[in-house]
Amino acid sequence: MDRSLLILYGSETGCAQDVAENLARQARRRHFKTRVIAMDDYDKSQFVEEKLVFFVCSTTGQGIEPANMKKFWKFLLRKNLPNDILSDLDCAVLGLGDSSYRKFNYPSKKLYKRLLQLGANMLIERGDCDDQHYLGLDGAFEPWAKNLWDNVLEKYPTTKPLIPDDVLLPPSFKMEFITGGGQSQPQTTLAGEFDLIVQRNERVTAADHFQDVRHVKLTCTNPDFKYEPGDIAVITPQNLVQEVDLFFEQLGWTEHADKLIQFTPFDEFHKLPAHWPQIMTFRDLFVYHLDVFGVPRRSFFEMLAYFTTDENLTERLREFASPEGQEDMWAYCARPRRNIGEVLFDFKPFDIPFDYMLDLFPQLQPRSFSIASSLNVHPRSMELCIAIVKYKTKMRKIRRGIFTKWLSIWKEGDVIPRIRIAKGTMTLPPSADIPLIAIGPGTGIAPMRSFLEERIIKQGATQNVLIFGCRYHDKDFYFKDQWEEYQKNDKLILMTAFSRDQNEKVYVQDKIRQHSAFLWDLIDNQQAKIVLSGSLDKMPGDVAFAFKQIIMKEGGLDAEEAENYFLDMTKSGQYEEECWN
Repeated sequence: MDRSLLILYGSETGCAQDVAENLARQARRRHFKTRVIAMDDYDKSQFVEEKLVFFVCSTTGQGIEPANMKKFWKFLLRKNLPNDILSDLDCAVLGLGDSSYRKFNYPSKKLYKRLLQLGANMLIERGDCDDQHYLGLDGAFEPWAKNLWDNVLEKYPTTKPLIPDDVLLPPSFKMEFITGGGQSQPQTTLAGEFDLIVQRNERVTAADHFQDVRHVKLTCTNPDFKYEPGDIAVITPQNLVQEVDLFFEQLGWTEHADKLIQFTPFDEFHKLPAHWPQIMTFRDLFVYHLDVFGVPRRSFFEMLAYFTTDENLTERLREFASPEGQEDMWAYCARPRRNIGEVLFDFKPFDIPFDYMLDLFPQLQPRSFSIASSLNVHPRSMELCIAIVKYKTKMRKIRRGIFTKWLSIWKEGDVIPRIRIAKGTMTLPPSADIPLIAIGPGTGIAPMRSFLEERIIKQGATQNVLIFGCRYHDKDFYFKDQWEEYQKNDKLILMTAFSRDQNEKVYVQDKIRQHSAFLWDLIDNQQAKIVLSGSLDKMPGDVAFAFKQIIMKEGGLDAEEAENYFLDMTKSGQYEEECWN
């Protein structure tokens, strides 16, 4: 019997990929020949030949599928696919999400339904992992995976005994030091990726403001570089060289930093990421590719337990890796935001074989940022508005975001490699005659700037409303001069909410209620489009509630009718939002 298993994942931050690789380890312990591939990296022409496939997909924003499963999802939606095309496929679907979102696990629910429509045989009901569970994602994952394997082994039996969890599986890759010549190779820029050059990296908040927000301008000489208003820049961060060198010093790896290395897959089921060079220095591996300064996931503790040489520490790590130990792991690691380097320091001594580098350490994951410019207004350029992440934890240690720590040192002339453009969830109104109501508190102003520049300067649209919120007029009023210039020329109606400039806090939702009659006329009589961007937290719900209040007050509808009116706006695309954690 063919015991080949394909695990396809859609992952935005690496969480679904981590779960997929966890499933793959479980599969290998049950003697399945297992491949783990991002959905969009998989050769779709081979899909009808597969017999056993697990799908793991996360949720982004308000029920959107991850970027690396969009092409695969479009492929499944093709109308010319016969209803029985997947009748020979056994599969399972696992979703990862947060039930505090309105569209909890929406991509996995759609995927599960579509696979059934195409005739696939489900081995188990769809799994719904929930960040809100007291055990986190494992609260649903562990029992789902147990039931899954019971069903799989019933249909795909083996006479070989299961490989116990305390037995270390073979490495995915062999790492070799190269001697006798050779040189480090650059990363490969793949199709659809662009290298951009820094022209400006300017702080736009006051020097005494608590937050450092940057206005970044990047340029590109590639004639194929293009984007639309509302699009997103996807950028993979780099670790700082000096921090990597300190990490090496801590682990006793300094002598290897400048040595050339190459990886060879342990079997035909493993492949290096397409952009990785064949030969690189040991330091480059940690600067450009591995995330050793992020907060580790459970899988890191599970793997590290094989390499500690103190039995007490090994037992502690296995506790952290167990479902029952999640609260302890949270208290030790996630709450104080301990990073991988600090965890390693706490669990010395250990002996990590170099062949396990790619099994132990996670890969650096790309970050997504709304583009804050119109290409028609800024030819061959792209601008961003990004807050530097810096905070103190309960350990009283200052933490800095991996990406923004790197961004904060960008200087004019630096080349930022492999930037990809992705479609956002918001778009311009179909006509310049349709009014636009743009709501962008804080750095949520970024996509609003791209929309307003395009409409005002390129399209000549005059019915534009911007509702902007920040803390102080004089400290974090982003792009103030630009908005006031548009307002002076009667191209923009500007409504501002400076929450800390008076005793009583004022937010964008308060401004919406304050101008209810004016906004209702735009929405109901002129079909104005509303776009909202900013921090997820409470803001999107508060803004939505403010609009429902307007609908009831100005439209004379009751609560249920207002809810349905608002729902129709979201379904038709009249109301769109793009918010983030």
